[in-house]
Amino acid sequence: MPTPTTIAVIVILQAQDHWLMLQRKRSPNKNLFVPVGGKLEHGESPQAAAIREVGEETGFKIDKVHYKGLLVDSSPNDYNWTCFVYQTEIEYVSPPLCTEGTLVWVPIEALSNLPTPETDPYLYPLILAGKPFFINARYSDEDKLIKLTEEVSETQLYP
Repeated sequence: MPTPTTIAVIVILQAQDHWLMLQRKRSPNKNLFVPVGGKLEHGESPQAAAIREVGEETGFKIDKVHYKGLLVDSSPNDYNWTCFVYQTEIEYVSPPLCTEGTLVWVPIEALSNLPTPETDPYLYPLILAGKPFFINARYSDEDKLIKLTEEVSETQLYP
């Protein structure tokens, strides 16, 4: 029996013209660069989860995040996620140690050069544009991206 959809948060941490990215050491997205984030706990709102996950993964104490959009990954297998995407400003300091992987500051213009999940090169420009979005990502039986649609504008982004 397939597992239910996982509800999670993604948090873009920005300082000046850099994003703090996490090179994950575990699946999903092992060895890829992703924003910090994680799963919602029982009874927790997405916003509260975003604030908690930033604290757990970076040690930064934040009290506010700004909603950017929604990313839904749908697969016939067990890769099914609904991710609330947030962004917040933090201070540019040396990246702290993280149990999830290695945190690094990446200049925004260099994001496209990083190894990331397949959806992220489509997601980041929407975040930078500042317009709310809803991205629907469909995957094959082999968990390969087969269709990516921005539902608010009804724009097919991939293929």
